[in-house]
Amino acid sequence: MSKSPAPEKASARPFRCGGIAVVGAPNVGKSTLVNALIGARISITSSKAQTTRHRVTGILTTSDAQYVFVDTPGFQTAHRSPLTERMNRAVRTGLADTDVIVMVLEAGRIDDGDREVLAMLPEGVPTIAAVNKVDRIRERRSLLPYIDKLSTLREFAAIVPISAEKRWQLDELLDEIRLRLPVGDPLHAADEMTDRDERFLAAEYVREKIFRNLGAEVPYATSVSVDSFEHKGELRRIHATVWVDKASQRGILLGRNGERMKRIASAARRDMEQLFGGKVLLEVWVKIEPGWAHDQRKLTRLGY
Repeated sequence: MSKSPAPEKASARPFRCGGIAVVGAPNVGKSTLVNALIGARISITSSKAQTTRHRVTGILTTSDAQYVFVDTPGFQTAHRSPLTERMNRAVRTGLADTDVIVMVLEAGRIDDGDREVLAMLPEGVPTIAAVNKVDRIRERRSLLPYIDKLSTLREFAAIVPISAEKRWQLDELLDEIRLRLPVGDPLHAADEMTDRDERFLAAEYVREKIFRNLGAEVPYATSVSVDSFEHKGELRRIHATVWVDKASQRGILLGRNGERMKRIASAARRDMEQLFGGKVLLEVWVKIEPGWAHDQRKLTRLGY
């Protein structure tokens, strides 16, 4: 399953540090994997594809390594727009200057989206296949022909079956990654979990709840910006705006008497309080910005 470098003696393990790009087709579990590896929800998740729109860095520091994971959006091939082109650019950028690539695949599935990602991976960078969601495979022996087929598509440094959701075999995955990181000092403080600030994470938590609470269409027509973020003592006072394309989407998002948006904001606030470790006062407005996902200037203003 792997082509490991020469083993290290346990008594003389050098400290290793490097960047790991986590890539894959939409909805294979990249963000769930990064969150599970670092032990905190710094990347938002939902059952819908293309939940992640930005590059997010997650940092894990152990006694002998610092792993700097870059969670990238799922590479989009089906629907092209200025927004998806920017998301695809984020995937390509995430591969630049990286030491290891972890390609996440869904167990038992290799489709055109996976092949698109494989085709853009640079040569010469150790690539580990993380075969995710194996907990959903009833007969584990059926994975063997799948892994054999996968190994014909690229010379992977290792192929590791995992379950990000169940946290199964994540230590094995980390071991394979560590062996291929360069020897070097840490790049970040030991207690850092991400390079993203709380303002960014607050906007992402609101967007996550929209994806989790609404149907297929509306979440993709929304974006979230934080208009103000005040932090005094243990209190954070946050004002955010949810942008939609159409008045009808605004109505769906608000719900009757604004009740749906209140539930979304309350759920986001609770998650923020858990992550930030203090009380959060969150106010959210819903405004209409027609064509924001197709306008380059609007995308830049919204942080894409």
